[in-house]
Amino acid sequence: MLKLSLPLRLQLSLAIVVGAALLKHSAWYGLSVYGAIAILWACFLRAPIRQLGGLLGTELIFLSLLALPQGWERATFLLVRSLVCLVTMNSFLLTLPPHSFGIALKTLPVPAPLKENLLLAGQYMEILLSEVTRMRRSAQLRGLNGTTGWLRYASAAMIGALYLRSLDRAERVYAAMVARGYNGQLPIDSTLRPKERFAVLLSWAIAASVTLTSYKI
Repeated sequence: MLKLSLPLRLQLSLAIVVGAALLKHSAWYGLSVYGAIAILWACFLRAPIRQLGGLLGTELIFLSLLALPQGWERATFLLVRSLVCLVTMNSFLLTLPPHSFGIALKTLPVPAPLKENLLLAGQYMEILLSEVTRMRRSAQLRGLNGTTGWLRYASAAMIGALYLRSLDRAERVYAAMVARGYNGQLPIDSTLRPKERFAVLLSWAIAASVTLTSYKI
């Protein structure tokens, strides 16, 4: 498999997510294009299907509660668009080496405070994924086997406990980072090579063309 650097993988993932998020409402053709790209991206990154499915199921429970009050047609488009974005970013995060999110962030042309917030958000996502895995194992030990059992278990009783546990652990991780001298910056340097810059520009150009086309149809 062709190996991509972490900054390049992040840039390509962001091109898909931003392009899909800016699509015109009810632009199903453009959304289907992004959906196909998201699936190919997940396959290319070799995202673990079971972990990805469990994470998507838990996230879509929350999103459905927010989208359904807006009407069936609008809610359907919003949920499918959210699914495309979640598949893309979850595939990137699930295949990310531990504690390497900051390396990918170094190449983003955004202010340092925003990079810090993104870094902490990435660390929280890693913690959340770890807690989801631990709680799934706990559910299986209690006889809740299979995807259906896990989703029923999570949606009925454990969503609140999941986020409380992950928040508590995130606070302890951040305190440990500060104790070790963390000040919002990581002592690393990561730049894109010329070929990678061309790939980034091409991906953003394709995303822009698909998204802008949705407003002309």
